[in-house]
Amino acid sequence: MARPSKLILGLGNPGPAYATTRHNAGFLAADRVAEQVGGAGGPLRFQDLGFALVAEGSWRGRAFALAKPTTWMNRSGQAYRALLRRYGFTPEEALVVYDDIALPPGAIRLREKGSAGGHNGMQDIVDHLGSEDFPRLRIGIGSDFPRGRQADYVLEPFTDEELRVMDEALGVAADAALTFVRDGLTTAMNRFNRKGPAPA
Repeated sequence: MARPSKLILGLGNPGPAYATTRHNAGFLAADRVAEQVGGAGGPLRFQDLGFALVAEGSWRGRAFALAKPTTWMNRSGQAYRALLRRYGFTPEEALVVYDDIALPPGAIRLREKGSAGGHNGMQDIVDHLGSEDFPRLRIGIGSDFPRGRQADYVLEPFTDEELRVMDEALGVAADAALTFVRDGLTTAMNRFNRKGPAPA
């Protein structure tokens, strides 16, 4: 397989206890990409590099790497920097996928740069990179929590109703990430930035 030209990095916390929590939307999106690209042979298989689970695949002729940090959310920057170094990626070639309370559940938004917005994983990446100039894909999880309870909210599992919304949103997010791989960020932004989940 050719050298990967892009990276999709989904943020989350490792381990089964966090698997379906709101804060793991990035991991869930990465898993959906692995399923979509894997095809008849099953999902892409992740290998443990010590700082991240990484799989390599190809989408419509473009090789890419897919990763889920195992450094815990608050230390996502360590894995991000190590992956850039391992593959020789520039920040512009790496799409970070993560949960965002500023968007309603099921909404997705691609941006070429921006602040961390209070997200600890993103802030750690900004700190390690020394810049806010890198592409990101935000997956909305809503903000239906009492004042001061954000940490509890993001670490709680999705409700059954939220999972139905997120199932569709994760499919859209996977398509958007793979469009980034094949056609670049601008095309992905033009095609997928919307206020809610894809229409039925």
